[in-house]
Amino acid sequence: MSNASFAPRWVSSPGNTITEALERKGVSVREFARDLGTSEKDARSLLNGVLTINMDLAQNLARVIGSTPAFWIRREHLYRQEVERLIEPGQRWLDDLPLSDMMRLGWIPRVTSAADRVSACLDFFDVSDVANWHKKYNNTLNRIAFKTSNSFDSNPGAVTAWIRRAEILAEDLECSEWNEAKFLETLQEIRELTRLKSPSDFIPELQRRCAAAGVAVVVTRAPTGCRASGATKFLGSGNPLILLSFRHLSEDHFWFAFFHEAGHVVLHGKNGLFVEGAGTVSTPNESEANAFAEKTLIPDKYQSELVSLTLNKLAIARFARKVGVSAGVVVGQLQHRGIIAHSRLNFLKRRFRWTI
Repeated sequence: MSNASFAPRWVSSPGNTITEALERKGVSVREFARDLGTSEKDARSLLNGVLTINMDLAQNLARVIGSTPAFWIRREHLYRQEVERLIEPGQRWLDDLPLSDMMRLGWIPRVTSAADRVSACLDFFDVSDVANWHKKYNNTLNRIAFKTSNSFDSNPGAVTAWIRRAEILAEDLECSEWNEAKFLETLQEIRELTRLKSPSDFIPELQRRCAAAGVAVVVTRAPTGCRASGATKFLGSGNPLILLSFRHLSEDHFWFAFFHEAGHVVLHGKNGLFVEGAGTVSTPNESEANAFAEKTLIPDKYQSELVSLTLNKLAIARFARKVGVSAGVVVGQLQHRGIIAHSRLNFLKRRFRWTI
């Protein structure tokens, strides 16, 4: 694709005018190329808006199609001028998107020109132009509950790309009607999945169980510039979407992120889009979701035992079996609550890696 094949999203090229004339006359591309005195390849490039109309070509078009050479020269000039005008804001928009990762991860095709990239990204976001992207996603970003880190900020363009990717993947999930009571029951059952070792085992099962309660769960890698570990929103279908990035690649972070997002679904419903990052800024909603995750992973009846637990491998493994979660989750909770340092007992946690 090139400027020409990209631009018709917004403007009409001279090639469109020529194509309409050929269709009215019943002339094929091969016949048109012959009459024009050029190759069929160049004729198609002209029709696609790739080939620039110079004076010689304008004279031949006036002879074959009609009108005057001046008409075709001006038609070409106005078209190229409009393309440049529209590509400029598109290029600025591209600068805010994680293009390299979007192509590397297969979210959009690998393309090189600015025009192709704008077109691919517009298709990805399912919007007609950059102005509509801003209209659609600025409203969304204004509702984000985001914990900003002291050391870095997430790029809003990268966050929206990550969320959009999740929306696309969620379309392939078959979810029942949203049922909050069933989801709460399911969350208790999901705790046992923390004891499974491989993401290839527990992620499909997590998705299946949540889908049965009407919740779409998507796990997809966050692109560069998106420092989020999880997000929650309600889809147009009325189903909640829980999005996880597996950002820290450890079991305790993954499961805490999941139950934290589940807390937003249950406690805060359709109150907006929640995106969690590695930050220090908190809100009442975030505190409530944290408490929900803590109490779901380690129920109230085990809280006193947790804080007085003997801090060795055997005691933690025994307690984890009793509670019904993995030893790594217990270690994560001990660290999260400040009972032990974040550097201690990490050998009990399972760690993972992306294959791409």
